[in-house]
Order: sequence, then C-alpha cells, then structure tokens
Amino acid sequence: MISEKVKILSFDKVDWSSISRIYQQGLDTGIASFELKIPTWQQWDITHHKFCRFKAVIEDKIVGWVALSPTSTRQVYRGVAEVSIYISSEHRGMGVGKSLLQRLIQESEKEHIWTLQASIFNQNKASIALHTAVGFRTIGYRQKVAKRLGVWHDNIILERRSNIIT
Repeated sequence: MISEKVKILSFDKVDWSSISRIYQQGLDTGIASFELKIPTWQQWDITHHKFCRFKAVIEDKIVGWVALSPTSTRQVYRGVAEVSIYISSEHRGMGVGKSLLQRLIQESEKEHIWTLQASIFNQNKASIALHTAVGFRTIGYRQKVAKRLGVWHDNIILERRSNIIT
C-alpha cells in the first residue's frame, strides 16, 4: 500500500508552491472549500496555527498536507482547532490522508488541542469517510451555510475529542 511509503514532515513557506498546487486541485473539485482562489503564503500563515502543519511526501514529492486553524480567539477555546486537509488528485484514496490525520491527531494533543473540528461539504463523501475512519463523529450539519459560485451548500460538522486531554 502506498501509505507505507509516505513520510509525514512539517512544512513551511519554502513548500508553499507545492502546498498551494494541491490546495488548488481541491478547490477545483468544487466541494472542498468555499474559497475560490488560493491565498498568498502570508495570508494563509496568519490564519493557521504555527504548529501541526504537515506535508505528506512520497519519493521527495509533496502529495498532501494538513494544518490547523483556531476556531476562536477567545482563551477558553484555545484547545479547539479546525482541520484543513488536501490530497493531490493523483494520490487520493491511497491512505495518504489517513496518515496525515493520524499524525495530526497525535501532535495536536501534544499542543494541548482537545477538540478537532471539520466542516465538510455534504457531497464530499470521501472526506467525511476519511475523518470518520480516524475517530471523528458527525455532530450535525449547517443547511445552506454559504454559497459557492452562486450555489448554496450544506456542511456536515464533525469533531474528534481527545481521549488524552481531559
């Protein structure tokens, strides 16, 4: 299986070209995000935690990434973060996403993150299945939460609560 060949490493600005290419592939599906264009590194960097930024690498090529963003600036929610995960179109369904999320879960708990959240388009069955496979549970949905290119979309809300941080 390809997931055995995957190395999970931290990423930073030098990887942005590859990371943003994969991000764009996700946006091109029309069911990965409400975003229509890729932000600059600077825009992306200020909206995401500095920790838990991981890339999946196979034979020196970045094939996926995962990162966390805070859900609130309020101190009481410091241990709650939203997951962003994108896999290159050529590597979807091969275990790359699962490897990334497993590493993210492990490392996020070291950073005292007690709840991981994901808000996923209801049409994105693969992403919902991926999150569920690593312990996320569906807690609800937002009906017609926003429009993308003039079309309303529902989001399924999932979360994973740490078993370590109590």
